[in-house]
Amino acid sequence: MTEPVPFTLRIPDADIADLRERLSRTRLPDQAPGEPWAYGTDVAYLRGLIEYWRDGFDWRAEEAALNAFPQFRVPIDGIDLHYLHARGVGPNPMPLLLLHGWPGSVFEFLEIIPRLTDPARFGGDARDAFTVVAPSLPGYGLSFRPGQKRYGVPEMADCVAALMHDVLGFSRFGAQGGDWGAGVTSRLGYAFADRMIGIHINLMMAAGRDPSAFQNPTEEEKRYLAELAHWTREETGYSWIQGTRPQTLAFALTDSPAGLAAWIVEKFRAWSDCDGNVERAISRDRMLADISLYWFTGAIGSSFWPYYARLHGSAIRSKGDAITVPTGYAQFPCEILKPPRHIAESVFKDIRRWSVMEKGGHFAALEQPELLAREVRAFFRELR
Repeated sequence: MTEPVPFTLRIPDADIADLRERLSRTRLPDQAPGEPWAYGTDVAYLRGLIEYWRDGFDWRAEEAALNAFPQFRVPIDGIDLHYLHARGVGPNPMPLLLLHGWPGSVFEFLEIIPRLTDPARFGGDARDAFTVVAPSLPGYGLSFRPGQKRYGVPEMADCVAALMHDVLGFSRFGAQGGDWGAGVTSRLGYAFADRMIGIHINLMMAAGRDPSAFQNPTEEEKRYLAELAHWTREETGYSWIQGTRPQTLAFALTDSPAGLAAWIVEKFRAWSDCDGNVERAISRDRMLADISLYWFTGAIGSSFWPYYARLHGSAIRSKGDAITVPTGYAQFPCEILKPPRHIAESVFKDIRRWSVMEKGGHFAALEQPELLAREVRAFFRELR
C-alpha cells in the first residue's frame, strides 16, 4: 500500500469568486400556491439562503474548521481516498470508523469527533476514547475526481475496510454510521465480521421494508407500516431519480449552485428534528459548508451512485443472510424510518444496545453530537 499523504483543503479564491458570481445571477421559479415547503423547497427561504451564501457566508472559516483535524489522502482501489484521522486521548483508544451518508459529508463530524477522541474534555471517561477515522465516502467530496469509477455500498465497504486494515494497520476496529454510512457499516459487519469489534448505526437500512411480509400486524407494526407507506408515497421521489437517471440530474446540480442548494436543503429540513425550521437543527453555516463542498468538488453526480447501484442489484447482504457481529442502534425520533426491534433482529442477530433517543433526526452526528457520542461510547464500552 502507498503511504498516506497529509492533506489540507484550500479552495482557490477564483472558485469562490465564481460561486458568488453565479449566485448573483440566480433565476428563481415562482412559488406554487399553498403552504411554504408543501411542494418542495420554499422560494422565500432559498432566496434568503442564497443571499447569505453570496454575501455573508465565510467559506474560509468552515474550511479552517475542517483543517483543524489531521487529514490525509491515500490511493486505494484506483482512487485517492480522503479521510480525517484524529487520535484518541486516553489509555487505550479504540479505532473507530465514522461514516457519513447523502447528502452529507465529513463536515457532519466536526462537533462529534472531539467528543469521541477526548471524552474527558466533555465530562466523560478517558477510558472510552476512540481514535477516529472519518473518510469522505468514495465518490463523495474530497474522495472524488472527474472520471473515476463509481461505488455502491459493497465497494465502499471494501475500500474503507482496506483503509483501516491494510493502510492504517488496525486488525480489528469499530464502525458507526447513518444514512449510506449505516449501509456501509452494516456491510462491514456482514462482509468483514472477523475485523469488526462491533457496529453502531442510527438508521436500520438493512431491515425489511416489504409491507407484504406483515400478516396480522401488531399495533407497533401498524405504526411502522404507516410510516413506510408515507415514506414510499411522499419522500422517495429523489431516490428514484438519483437511482435511475443520475447523469441527467447531475447536469442541473453541477451547473446551478441554487439548484444544488434547493435539492439538499429540502432533505436537511424534511429529515431533521427541526419542527419546520431547518436552522433549529442545523446551523446555516454548517449546512452551507456541506453544500459548498459538493459544489467545489463537483461530486454531486458521483454521490448519487449508491442509489443507482441499489436499484440495479447491489445489496448489503445476500437474501436470507444475517449480520452477526455485536450491534448497537440509536433510534432518533425524527429518523425517516423506525422499524420495530423484532424486525431488525431478523437481520441483526446480536443487538446489544437499542436506545430510543429523546430528540434528533436523520443527521444525528450533525444535529445531536453530544447525544450520539454518549450512545457510541456506551455501546463500545462493553466491547473493549
